[in-house]
Amino acid sequence: MSSRRTPEKRQRGRIEVLKSGSLRVSVYAGQDALTKKRNYLTETITLSPNASAKQQREAWDLAERTRRRFITEVDERRHPRTNATVAQALDRYFDPKQTSLKISENTRSAYESEVANHIRPLLGHLRIADIDAEVLDSFDAKLRTCRAHCEGRRFTEHRTKRPHDCDDRCGPHLCKPLAEYSIAHIRAVLSGVFKRAIRWKWITVNPMAQAEELELPPPDPQPVSAVEAARIANEAWKDPDWGMLVWLKMRTGLRRGEVCALKLGLLDLDAAVLRTETAIAQKGKRTWEKPTKTHRKRRIALTVEDVELLRAYLEHRGARANELGLSIEPTGRLFSLSPDHSAWLKPDSVSQRFDRMVTRLGIDTTIKNLRHYSATELIAAGVDVRTVAGRLGHGGGGTTTLRVYSAFLAEADQKAAELTSARMPQLPSGVDHLFSSKPEKAVPEEPSMPYERIAADLAGAIRSGILSSGDRIPAQHALATRYGVAPSTAHRALELLKKDGLIQAARGVPATVI
Repeated sequence: MSSRRTPEKRQRGRIEVLKSGSLRVSVYAGQDALTKKRNYLTETITLSPNASAKQQREAWDLAERTRRRFITEVDERRHPRTNATVAQALDRYFDPKQTSLKISENTRSAYESEVANHIRPLLGHLRIADIDAEVLDSFDAKLRTCRAHCEGRRFTEHRTKRPHDCDDRCGPHLCKPLAEYSIAHIRAVLSGVFKRAIRWKWITVNPMAQAEELELPPPDPQPVSAVEAARIANEAWKDPDWGMLVWLKMRTGLRRGEVCALKLGLLDLDAAVLRTETAIAQKGKRTWEKPTKTHRKRRIALTVEDVELLRAYLEHRGARANELGLSIEPTGRLFSLSPDHSAWLKPDSVSQRFDRMVTRLGIDTTIKNLRHYSATELIAAGVDVRTVAGRLGHGGGGTTTLRVYSAFLAEADQKAAELTSARMPQLPSGVDHLFSSKPEKAVPEEPSMPYERIAADLAGAIRSGILSSGDRIPAQHALATRYGVAPSTAHRALELLKKDGLIQAARGVPATVI
């Protein structure tokens, strides 16, 4: 009687010999999550046709190990579920029918511009499963080398893509790195795409987690000076309607779009309160109303002077409407070109008029700097950070205000210290000798050298609580850029802070507050 033979288990995957002599390993990995076709993990082992017997054995051993590795990845579900490219992932990410992104239209437009100019040309053809830290580092290096990705090619940069006669604005291409904030936008897009790809089960790991941390330059607001603010106000008041808008923006710190969206019904002159609930956005010629940047409504207190000016402004606008047989409804806009205030102003038009005005005055600034002026004046007056944040509409309970206006907060804190010192009683005679043995501080109270001024600014921020224990000190190159000095000068400033026991730092480790 013949014994029954147990059938052999079919081997998973296969190793093929290509015409070139190389070996191709392939293992079935299920159905492609995007195309619904059969998905294979493949890898080619290079082998020359004239390879020796030893080289052939080593190549076959490597191919067998690769086959087993693929099988393990499939069994543990660590393999990519699709061969989709980065371009295909971007298409699905920005498709409103497949993905719901909670971003404004202007933000979407900015992101799509970065995608079209940088991500698709450099990464779009790659499989999303092949993106790793090495690819991302190479991508960042190209962005920081040339924003046009010229790869050393020589060409002429024209002022416009339309047919035109070249002038001095057209010339040979010069490589310029992409701004760090633009790179941050690109990383935000990639991070969002990879997070969605994990949810779609296209990949199992987000490669952005392995990317090098991006150090953005510190905020550097450039508020107009008090003298410049006075000149701007005087010029604007030559047209009462325009003067009222510029004055209110200067006094309240409202964003440009928020000023355009103000409604008459939200203005309570008896209570001296102005409410802002929405903003006007613009893309090209199209404008629309949307929630404020932080999606929060807020109330802004007005001064007696503000109320009197607004009353006079509204009487003036009401008289003009009556002459035309029109009435102004409470739903009308506070500022409008239409006599009945039914239409809002276009934000870009407001900026353009402001730019023309300051150009005539010879002042290099933008309308956004009026917001910075309002913030710095409040801080200099001793208003607490949370109140300033509330008036400006900053989120985070004052975190943004601290980050953007830290230098001005340190100055205000110093003024407060001097005011307190002036009201303190004098020390009794003979007390000075008690402190004669106290070691001299490394950071001088009256700095004269650049590195001493940097150290004094940072020490003031630490002592005032703006930088607290455990907070990172800006890197040397960031300090050098901000103060316009050499990195070695910034290094000397940090050494002074270490001597005074204010920070701790070591080679390769970021400096932090003690």
